Amino acid sequence: MSLLAATAAVPVPDFIQRIADLLEVDVHVAVRSLARVAVIWLLAWIGMRVITLLAQRIERAVDDHDPQIVSLREKRGKTISQLLRSVGRVVVVAIALLLTLNVFIDIGPILAGAGILGLAVSFGAQSLVKDVLSGFFMLLENQFALGDVIEVVGKSGVVERITLRVVMLRDLEGALHIVPNGEIKTVSNKTRGWSRAVVDVQVPYTEDVDRAIGIVKDEAEKLTHDDECAALLAGEPEVWGVESLSETALTIRMVAKTQPGSNGGVAREFRRRIRKRLEQEGIYVPRPAAPPVPTAASATAHAQPPAAGPARDTTPERKV
Repeated sequence: MSLLAATAAVPVPDFIQRIADLLEVDVHVAVRSLARVAVIWLLAWIGMRVITLLAQRIERAVDDHDPQIVSLREKRGKTISQLLRSVGRVVVVAIALLLTLNVFIDIGPILAGAGILGLAVSFGAQSLVKDVLSGFFMLLENQFALGDVIEVVGKSGVVERITLRVVMLRDLEGALHIVPNGEIKTVSNKTRGWSRAVVDVQVPYTEDVDRAIGIVKDEAEKLTHDDECAALLAGEPEVWGVESLSETALTIRMVAKTQPGSNGGVAREFRRRIRKRLEQEGIYVPRPAAPPVPTAASATAHAQPPAAGPARDTTPERKV
């Protein structure tokens, strides 16, 4: 039995019949069209559910069950899953809308006109085309992923969202920066592969420099024996020696290769440890000399005008 015969055999409620008479349409044709529309959007809903399940499956496949460290594979998987959700939903909804229109009208001429209109719009919206193409190649080349800390066009922050048109960054103060992909010329990825913690320790000139370097080395080595810190390290910490000399102290530099994005936490922990260790060893970080505080006598002296010298005789000399 055909769909038309099936709908013709189904009794139609009176209010639907009245609406059909008001619109001057065949009630059975209207019911058949509405049934087709319902099937189209049911299939669209199933398609969006399939896209969501695929995105969740990708995220589960790349998850290494380590909450402390987010690997490059996990970031890449989350980026692909997010892009699949955003692009897939747009494609499914667009196809469903076109099929819905095709139920009531012939969309062939509309598609032909849309092609010509799209060509005209592409000339007027070159920046939009540039953004989409740049976003496509950035994703294809895997220049950065969700969770990376990057710097682009003078803005730095954590990548929260990536689309084919824009990149959304959240900076340290919580501001959300939305950067069009077409404006990105250079990308500085601060969390790709590994990061580096750099800590400068100031020691007064009165202390023995070799002893101070030995203390810093010993404290840096203790980081590798701490379970929490060792999980964040990607190599042995190194003490490079005396980095600079100032008026009041010398600076000893310690560097440590860490997991991506963990350099800040490692640096803060080492500063806390080395501060306590130096106090135990009787070494105190020198303080810069405070500027002299003006006293009342000095203020009065500066306020008084300079003493006048002996008056010069300006009378012209008489010639004889």
